[in-house]
Amino acid sequence: MSRIVVTGGAGFIGSHLCKKLVENGDDVVCVDSLFTGSMDNIGELLEYDNFKFVEHDIVDPYFDEADQIYNLACPASPPHYQYNPIHTSKTSVMGTINMLGMARKCGARILQSSTSEVYGDPQVHPQPEEYRGNVNPIGIRSCYDEGKRMAETLFFDYHREHGVDIKVIRIFNTYGPNMNPDDGRVVSNFIVQALKGEDITVYGDGNQTRSFCYVSDLVEGMYRMMNTSKKGFTGPVNLGNPGEFTMLELAQKVIDITGSDSRIVHMSLPADDPTQRKPVIKLAKKELDWEPTIPLDEGLKMTIPYFKEKLGL
Repeated sequence: MSRIVVTGGAGFIGSHLCKKLVENGDDVVCVDSLFTGSMDNIGELLEYDNFKFVEHDIVDPYFDEADQIYNLACPASPPHYQYNPIHTSKTSVMGTINMLGMARKCGARILQSSTSEVYGDPQVHPQPEEYRGNVNPIGIRSCYDEGKRMAETLFFDYHREHGVDIKVIRIFNTYGPNMNPDDGRVVSNFIVQALKGEDITVYGDGNQTRSFCYVSDLVEGMYRMMNTSKKGFTGPVNLGNPGEFTMLELAQKVIDITGSDSRIVHMSLPADDPTQRKPVIKLAKKELDWEPTIPLDEGLKMTIPYFKEKLGL
């Protein structure tokens, strides 16, 4: 049994990770500021003796004894990370320094949940880990994109300078239960609009692409990366589903599965919105023996009932 700290543990992905670790029998400490996380996501876990919740913002120093640290704390949807962009940057930089300092002090292995956003609006498609990206450092998304890039820098500098045991993953678009209905991400937007019978808003011409990974597949990849016994394998490693869909294809799938009468309407494309996004996952297959197992249609069918319940429908 390990003692594991999960920052951002009350968030969408973090709550699923906490549940897996608790059910494994590990001693789990969930640290979350509840800015975008929710107690609803971890309510059932509070009944377990091996689960503890700590309300704390990792921008401020934090210490606990741990064998492993999963650093997931950071708003991940554009409306949330753009709401207070300076704080978003602080979370990725100061928060990461605090958690790396904790890992160094207690000798813990620490995993950074980085993001496909480090690739920006990619000029290489699909995106391998070797690609260094095309990010606007002064745009409205840069608080998140550059913050996550800086967090990766800090991880590798702490590894080289202090010998901290690090793991770095890059998460591509992920969806599933426990998503915030108002988080502004495309899957939740489309599902909520379809269930309400509202127009489905597609930005631009709708031919921009994304790859969608169901949350249980992602969590399994995170867990394997944290617990890999392969010496010296730090990553970064892409975790995502290489199935690629246009926004129009996704919108139509949601309409068909929900049986909605919603119409698709087009709005102007936000600044610096990537036109293509698809992971190369050869490294994850080779080093972690991992690849997604849940196709988009199946994942949507498991996600939509959660939103129906949240909306009271």
